Amino acid sequence: MKRALDFLNEAKTFYLATVDESGQPHVRPFGAVCAFDGRLYICTNNQKPVYDQIVKQPKVEISGMAGGSWIRLKAKAVEDDRVEARRAMLEANPSLRGMYREDDGLFVVLALTDATATFCSFTSAPEKPRILAMKVRKSVTVIAR
Repeated sequence: MKRALDFLNEAKTFYLATVDESGQPHVRPFGAVCAFDGRLYICTNNQKPVYDQIVKQPKVEISGMAGGSWIRLKAKAVEDDRVEARRAMLEANPSLRGMYREDDGLFVVLALTDATATFCSFTSAPEKPRILAMKVRKSVTVIAR
């Protein structure tokens, strides 16, 4: 997990892919990631289409590039409603404090569960996928709309 976290932080901008109800893929840039409770986390606003897409279809893929190498990360994005998880994201990414607060009702953190990461480069074959996280712990809840 640490290698994936370090890579995404080095990339600074990474791209999250989701699908909408019709199966249309959507890709958008993200830049905030953190580790909390043994998992990688990303965040968003619960008023954005990306949030609705994740709630309806939690399977996501992330890709980012740094120094001629890239990561392909497959996971399920599961909302974690604990204030501690939101606090960890804000502490790891202080620039988010200009947009969100732990208790604003908009800020959502998503645990990347059942995650595997593949590291690739132009100069060598892809590495064997690495499992980053297993099942969701009981303390993490899924919020359905």
